[in-house]
Amino acid sequence: MSLFKWLIKKQIRSGKRQRYKEAPPNNQALTDSEISIINAGNFKNRLNWIRQQLSNCSDVVYHTFIAGPDQECALIYLRGMIDQKTIQEEVLARILSLQAQDANQFRNQIFNLKQLSVTDLTELTTLQEGVTAVLNGHALLLVEGEPRLLEFPFTSYQTRSIVEAPNEAVLRGPREAFIENLEVNLTLIRRRLKTPDFKTEMLLVGTKTQTKVIIAYVKGVCKQELIDEVNKRVSQIEIDGVLADSYLEDFIEDFPFSPFPQLQYSERPDTVTASLLEGRVAIMVDGSPIVLLAPTTLFMLMQSAEDYYQRYIAATWIRWIRYIFLMASLLLPSIYIAVTTFHPEMIPAKLLITVTSSREVVPFPALIEAIMMEISFEALREAAVRIPKSIGQAVSVIGALIIGTAAVQAGIVSAAMVIIVSLTGIASFIIPHFDLGLAFRLLRFPVMILAGVFGLFGISCGMLIIYIHLINLRSFGTPYLSPFVPLEISDLKDTFLRVPWWLMNKRPSLSGANRTRQQADSRKWAQAQEENGD
Repeated sequence: MSLFKWLIKKQIRSGKRQRYKEAPPNNQALTDSEISIINAGNFKNRLNWIRQQLSNCSDVVYHTFIAGPDQECALIYLRGMIDQKTIQEEVLARILSLQAQDANQFRNQIFNLKQLSVTDLTELTTLQEGVTAVLNGHALLLVEGEPRLLEFPFTSYQTRSIVEAPNEAVLRGPREAFIENLEVNLTLIRRRLKTPDFKTEMLLVGTKTQTKVIIAYVKGVCKQELIDEVNKRVSQIEIDGVLADSYLEDFIEDFPFSPFPQLQYSERPDTVTASLLEGRVAIMVDGSPIVLLAPTTLFMLMQSAEDYYQRYIAATWIRWIRYIFLMASLLLPSIYIAVTTFHPEMIPAKLLITVTSSREVVPFPALIEAIMMEISFEALREAAVRIPKSIGQAVSVIGALIIGTAAVQAGIVSAAMVIIVSLTGIASFIIPHFDLGLAFRLLRFPVMILAGVFGLFGISCGMLIIYIHLINLRSFGTPYLSPFVPLEISDLKDTFLRVPWWLMNKRPSLSGANRTRQQADSRKWAQAQEENGD
């Protein structure tokens, strides 16, 4: 018993030591009096404290120099994250050129914004704020005898250029896409929304990364309850680091164990702008080219950016194709399994003879045959993503043809099953939103098992379970099957149909009090022609 207690005490002591090692050396470990002494200390002590905080950081530059009447100064920044030419011309050169008779006059000249001719700088009062500024990629200036600090936001680092969206390409429409720079992404939206009602609120998420997260919306169009709920969920996230938008998505979605995505993501500024004008909230994460949109519905995920750049008749027809193949991606293998196993009388006689003859040499039941082919198809798809792009397409296409042909010739699978699985794979690629297509790909397997065990009755039960789940699913309080459940007739103009723009007079019901998008008589030229009898 004593040995057991000794092991427990040793584990507790080791846990305490581990927590002590992981605790960052910051001002929180000091008392208020110690913090005030450090902030009000002399120049060398304050500089040494910053060196302690940023110790073992080889990319930190400490540039000390003498200016004015023998006043020691220090400029601190991260190498590679600062525009050094701007710092030298706008800060160092001007400070060194200042003419002052005494130290007080010199400090007053430095902290006078007009003297430095730099408009975008911030005055800091604590050293901890200065360390945070350096880690954010800004330059920090310390002056001997002055407790205040100056922060110069001259951040400059290499970023990816603005190119066409690789995952949301269109034939007709803008070619711009977001990049990993938050300020550039915000500018791409601001160029399109030239209104003071476009609001942005910034939060810092991640104790280690301090990632900037911007919550953007259009005031008066977006519901205030939605804005408050998004702010609440994002601000309550406690994690050490946020490196991408997917980190936030896992924390803020309503049903984390659902296979269906409850947030839409986009890399197109025009799509995000259109969503903001419909009363939705955009969540932008620094370092990610993807913007999250909330709330979302199943029908929003089935829409593509190109739907609004093509003629409405063609866009409506393409949407019907998507919904048809959406059901095919989920049910086509299951229906084949159920019909060939339990309900062969539903197949026409000639087709039944063809299917039966192709399955004569196959040693497996239709269910095992379908699962084998589906898993092989998923493996080929994953391999095509992971290998280099120059040979990825060849592996996916040629590999599928060779494996399918060899499997049919060897009598492992039937030719009809190869056709069914190929059509199912094509159908899953038609779904615009990748995560939604992935959800139906995952659900395909349990529905196939139900079809192989219970036939069409099992498919009906599986579809009923999925439908009940979708009815109960919510995205920030918005029903997932809206506007059909509950029924909103005014919102049906942009679901299965895509009516002309001059008929979309109202915004969706999820928007705020201002639902008027345009006046009902927006085609005034047509009405004028009718009145003139032309």
